[in-house]
Amino acid sequence: MAKLISTKEIAQKYNLSYQIINHYVRVGLLPIAKRNGFRRLFDEIETKKRMKKIIELKDKGYTLALIRDQLEEEGNK
Repeated sequence: MAKLISTKEIAQKYNLSYQIINHYVRVGLLPIAKRNGFRRLFDEIETKKRMKKIIELKDKGYTLALIRDQLEEEGNK
């Protein structure tokens, strides 16, 4: 079974605000693996892969929409 991590853990690990994480969820960059009441949980391995790619592409100047498209394209391979 995949290990699940919380929004708080993502915020701490990647030095992101809750607002940024919420935005990433809304635009489709970070999928929610499970909901526990109001708490959202994310697959740790999937989140790590996606955050690595998000950071890499943001550093290259990609927009969030282009990053989402890239992640979707890689997921369909």
